[in-house]
This record gives sequence, C-alpha cells and structure tokens, in this order.
Amino acid sequence: MKKVVLITGASSGLGLATALLLHEKGYHVFGTSRNPSNYKYPLTFTLIPLEITNPSSIANCVAEVLKETGRLDVLINNAGVGITGPMEEILADAVTANFATNCFGPLQMAQAVLPQMRKQKSGFIINITSIAGIMGLPFRGVYSASKSALSIFTESLRMEVKSFGIDVCTVAPGDYATDIASRRYHAPVFLDSPYQKLYQESLDTIDTHVNKGNPPGEIALAIAEIIERKKPKVHYQVGPFMQKLSKTLKNILPSRIFEKLIMNHYKL
Repeated sequence: MKKVVLITGASSGLGLATALLLHEKGYHVFGTSRNPSNYKYPLTFTLIPLEITNPSSIANCVAEVLKETGRLDVLINNAGVGITGPMEEILADAVTANFATNCFGPLQMAQAVLPQMRKQKSGFIINITSIAGIMGLPFRGVYSASKSALSIFTESLRMEVKSFGIDVCTVAPGDYATDIASRRYHAPVFLDSPYQKLYQESLDTIDTHVNKGNPPGEIALAIAEIIERKKPKVHYQVGPFMQKLSKTLKNILPSRIFEKLIMNHYKL
C-alpha cells in the first residue's frame, strides 16, 4: 500500500520539489495551495485548496484526502511566509499574521490529522522550521520567533503522541534558492526612521544569501530520507555547513561573542 503524504504549500519552492520527489519514489502525494486553479501546468500529484489560517479550510483539506484514500501517513507542514522589519517599528497585526501562518496553522494541521493517525496507530508529522529559528536575527526577529515557536511546539507534541505510534520532527533549512523572497512581508520604513539605512542593507544581504542558495531539491532529498527512518531525531538542520554550525556556536560561545558574529555577518 502506498503511503499517503500531505504537503502544505506545495505549489512552489521546497514544497513542490518535495511533492515531485516523493511521487517519483512511489508515495501517494497530495499538495496544497491557496488557489490550485492558478496553476495550469501539469502536476504528477493532486493539488487541493488550503488556507492554512482558516480552520474550516484545514478541516476540508484533510477530509478530502481521507475521502479519497482512507488514510494519512505523513503530514509535511511546509507552508510559511517570510517577514522582515525593525522590531521597534513592525506592526502588531503583521506579527500576528506571521505567527498565524508559520506557527498556529501548522499546529492546527497537526490537530486535524492526529485523530486519523491515532486510529491507524501510525503516522509522521514533519514541521518545516528554519535555521533562522535557532537564533534571533536582525530585522528578521518575527520570522525567527515564529519558526522557533513551531520548533518548541514540535518538541511537546512529539512526546505527547509517541505512545500512539506517531513520530514528529522538525526540518530546519538554511538559505535555499526559493521564491520566499518574493512573498516576504516587508514592514514599511518610515521616512524619519533611524533604521532606514541599516534595514535596507540587511535586506540586500538576506536576498543575496537566498539567491545564492542551493536548489530546494537538496531539502526534498533529506525529507525523503527522514521519512524512511525508523527512529527519527527531534530536529534536523539542512543547509550550508556554516549555517548548520551556528547552532553549535550559539551553545558553546559566550553570548556576546556569538552576537558579534551575527552582527558582523549582517554588516551591523
């Protein structure tokens, strides 16, 4: 029997690469998009509508998968959105919206699939976080915080569902060449903002790193390998060596030294 996989945010970037690869490997793949009708090119997997901040849409999405297959083996919570801005100036509504997509939505997706996974006595939930969620980054504080919160949610959920035969883990990518920059929310900079120059320079640095990143197929390969593991770890990092090393450096270096490294990286 083919394993059934549901991948949120599968119309582009990492989600699309993962959906295509898992289909090639013989999985029965469902992907989601806000508006599947916008994608006219042929896909090898089923793309169904989902607004991840809408509980009714989440329920309908999961119900559609179960109606067709009767089971759900793997949920990959990939849908997410970037956000940048000075912490002093970014609007609270923008922060709330980012957490709704990057953190609360994935949690609600997990809540929606868990009853079926418990019934099956098996299942795997993979939450896509970010290496940026391991530390606070300048002008990316909200994004770092929402991905960090999702990571902590994952740790708690993993322990709670283990006795039901369900695995949960995170995959934290570094900078990869996806279209996330085009969908990122940029907090407006006020004309008299003291952050105007620093913010723009940091944005240029962030975009350069993304544009020079490796193809998202590398993360898809890592996810495919993780799915097949009998005893997956809690957290996985996928990315350039120095980005993965940042977690270790944060743990072993004095906080002021680590902060200085980050500031030098962003030319602050």
